Amino acid sequence: MTTPPPTPSRRTLLRALAALPAAAVLLGETPGLLGTALAAAPAAGSASRYTIVPFLNSNDGTVNVYQSDDATDFRLLRASAYTPPANRIRDASVFKHTDGYYYLTYTTHTWQDVSTTIGFARSADRLNWTFLYDYTVPITNLSRAWAPEWFVDADGSVNVIVSCSTTDNEWIFTPYLLTATNSALTSWSSPVALSGIGANHIDTFIVRVGSTYHAFTKNETAKYIEYGTASSLTGPYTITRTGDWAGWGSYREGPALVQLDNGGWRIFFDGYGDGSYYYSDSYDTFATWTTPAKLPGISGTARHFTVVKETVSGGPSITRNATRSFQSANYTTRYWEEQSALLNLPVVTASSATADKQAATFTVVAGLADAGGYSFRDASGNYLRHWDFRGRFDANDGTTTFAKDATFIARTGTASGSVRFESYNYPGRYLRHYNYQLRVDLPDGTDLFRQDSSFVPVTAWA
Repeated sequence: MTTPPPTPSRRTLLRALAALPAAAVLLGETPGLLGTALAAAPAAGSASRYTIVPFLNSNDGTVNVYQSDDATDFRLLRASAYTPPANRIRDASVFKHTDGYYYLTYTTHTWQDVSTTIGFARSADRLNWTFLYDYTVPITNLSRAWAPEWFVDADGSVNVIVSCSTTDNEWIFTPYLLTATNSALTSWSSPVALSGIGANHIDTFIVRVGSTYHAFTKNETAKYIEYGTASSLTGPYTITRTGDWAGWGSYREGPALVQLDNGGWRIFFDGYGDGSYYYSDSYDTFATWTTPAKLPGISGTARHFTVVKETVSGGPSITRNATRSFQSANYTTRYWEEQSALLNLPVVTASSATADKQAATFTVVAGLADAGGYSFRDASGNYLRHWDFRGRFDANDGTTTFAKDATFIARTGTASGSVRFESYNYPGRYLRHYNYQLRVDLPDGTDLFRQDSSFVPVTAWA
């Protein structure tokens, strides 16, 4: 069982409580603890799958493949999944094409070397990759072509945005657009500089929302990730956010965005200045962002990546309006059981007392706050909810806060048939056992945590 997360100090909590309205204190809510977004998932039987293919802090000659179902907890699928036949692989960007294959494009040389090509590779399963070719970017006096990023536009056109410098000033980069001229992605248009972003910007990543193109790009002089918009892919872009506008700090690079199941946008970026990898979320179309957090497990290992998101079949589904017991995936003699209104994980067997069997039996119902989620009711009609991140049972008081506290989103567990339950109003936190007590904790990126947070719905004990 993994170490529990640190709790705020008493002084920190007292300062926070002093700043709260009385109603919030009565509800047990504190700044930094009150959820700012809501978890969501695809329909039952489906799951989101986020894939990244980063090069490594310790090795820029190969890439690993990682997968997550919540865009936070990435687990290793294959180490050293692709090594190019020559040169290096850095800044790998991945997407899934209409032909069903996954494609990588990447920087082919180390930062010290002249690098006039970008590489391409392909995979049918994300695990086994085939080298396709190195493409020489046709820019006169090209010195370096770095950080190619896929961008698929609304019309289906496939593009690569690549940062290029020339021999007269090899460290001043400008973003250029290449557009595929065939479906095989083997022929490309002449490079076109993105207007308005300006020189000395690198790692430009673009998303389109409606008719507006949103560019996130590193200012190589200031070392901040800047933001601008345009009505055309090639610009002109107007840079409207500079400096530490989002609270991400400096010496940040490699921005990559993906839209989450709950409609928000998540940015990932490489905090190369401190050796960490971060994520931050926006729920108002990029105006404001959450405090950046380190990616558990892979921060300090993974470098500059992009994310491909898919909806796949096989997600968890639990029968509602039925009684179930919940067996620990890694302590198979132990089950959820209500003890003095708290949810614990004691041993339950056929010879256990009737009262224990009844306390280990729960009715699964549609989520109180979201029918796509799940809530769990005991025999007396009380609901499982989190309070100070501890799992406990209380009567439904009819408040929105209670409904959210008592709603969980199902994610695929580690063992066959197992499920992980993500807090609805604290996305990224999972119901897990620690010292055989159930609490809602942040993952640490380890397999042990995933096992501790995986439970198998089984025939009810009572």
